[in-house]
Amino acid sequence: MLAKYEQVQLCQDERPVLSELNLNIEEGQFIYILGEVGCGKTSLLKSIYGELPIASGEAKVLDFDMTRMKASKLPKLRRQLGIIFQDFQLLRDRTIDENLDFVLRATGWKKKIEREQRIIEVLEQVGLPDKTRHMPYELSGGEQQRVCIARALLNNPKLLLADEPTANLDAENGTRVMELLNEIRHQGTAVVMTTHNEKWPTQFPGIVWRCREGKINIE
Repeated sequence: MLAKYEQVQLCQDERPVLSELNLNIEEGQFIYILGEVGCGKTSLLKSIYGELPIASGEAKVLDFDMTRMKASKLPKLRRQLGIIFQDFQLLRDRTIDENLDFVLRATGWKKKIEREQRIIEVLEQVGLPDKTRHMPYELSGGEQQRVCIARALLNNPKLLLADEPTANLDAENGTRVMELLNEIRHQGTAVVMTTHNEKWPTQFPGIVWRCREGKINIE
């Protein structure tokens, strides 16, 4: 079990967003969180990586007790997670390999040769081995999102969180990203993804968590 929520409530500015959450995440699962804008999808992801505190209930993520999580422990948790943001969040003034090297150095990789090898590995995995010296603005939106997936894979996470990873992409690039996430899932990494796109669970089958009226129903 990678994560387990029991009767969890999440709040934003003391206002309840989601309540009575009873959820499990296991290795190799592909979980879609579907729902309207503002229903709490991103809040749920934030609670998993510790940006949004658990208001009540019991929650464990990768053996961390999220109800008693201290800020000093968050880096250790996040080193074991992969996080993909909708807006890429790449450093615009650095090349792709410098973006990835920044993350590796920040998460404790001391040896340069090992960092260089890991960067080559993840860029090959996402199909961008020739983009190391490019700046982010030289890449298409789809390529930038694949770089973000590479960044999320650097530390070999067991759990990958993706917040609307295809929302800003055209249909072709969106499908490429989904194929990549599906491949990652089949390698054993659990993927939890928020989306508005109702076709993805049909095209790439997984578990659907439907976010509606402050609750999550599992379909």
